[in-house]
Amino acid sequence: QVQLVESGGGSVQAGGSLRLSCAASGLYVNPACMGWFRQVPEKGRDGVAAIDNRGNTWYEDSVKGRFTISRDSAKTTVYLEMNSLKSEDTARYFCAVRRRGDYCSPGPASDFGFWAQGTQVTVSS
Repeated sequence: QVQLVESGGGSVQAGGSLRLSCAASGLYVNPACMGWFRQVPEKGRDGVAAIDNRGNTWYEDSVKGRFTISRDSAKTTVYLEMNSLKSEDTARYFCAVRRRGDYCSPGPASDFGFWAQGTQVTVSS
């Protein structure tokens, strides 16, 4: 099993920045593909970004150029640097490990697992 713990959320004004972290531990501490998702109340989880073991990255269109996903050298922590935040970025953010498929992209959520509690990001305009 893999345990994931997200941190780094908070409240920020529009145009500001936040950096989210996702620490992975467990038997498989080097997942091939990890992703960030976000969820607002009464909606499903939408993929935001994903990164594979080679450092290749994928982004959802609305965050391209503003968000950056990265992994540390040990590949046990994944980060999401969020800049130029907008009110529509307000959501609870989750990281997850891809468990189905031999490709890496931020979705669908049903292909990912080991969900943790998430971290809230609130952007005020």
